[in-house]
Amino acid sequence: MSANLVPLESFLALPAHARLLGLDLGTKTIGLALSDVERQIATPLETIQRVKFGLDAAALLKIADRHAVAGFVIGLPLNMDGSEGPRVQSTRAFIRNLMPLTPLPIAFWDERLSTLAVTRTLLDADASRARRAAVVDKMAAAYILQGALDRLCRLAPEEDEHPDQGIT
Repeated sequence: MSANLVPLESFLALPAHARLLGLDLGTKTIGLALSDVERQIATPLETIQRVKFGLDAAALLKIADRHAVAGFVIGLPLNMDGSEGPRVQSTRAFIRNLMPLTPLPIAFWDERLSTLAVTRTLLDADASRARRAAVVDKMAAAYILQGALDRLCRLAPEEDEHPDQGIT
């Protein structure tokens, strides 16, 4: 395991007010979502049209730099039974090639059903087929990132709200 491929829990040690970037890696696009500085809310950001790895990585790193991102959360497209198929292998290969290009920590997050959940939400909102196609990847990235942010919130140590009363 490379130094910057880390478990999600290690993101708890990142500097305060540093954003995370969520990625939904598809074969034709990369959906991106950005956390707020408190790392509570994921917002769909944009979609990168994939060309070839070097250009895709450059675009991704430029966006990460522009938004002062402190780490990446990558959707890992496991099969429903938890096994790894060709899409997982492709995702791992992309990350293996990206790691030498950035010192930022990278964590995987199980993305099973993310695109389906987002598509259902868009259908419920009566979004047209064209509108769904335009936003589904970045919304899936937001869904992935929000799951990771929620997990980090549950893992974060509780702050003592009443230090004078000894309540923990």
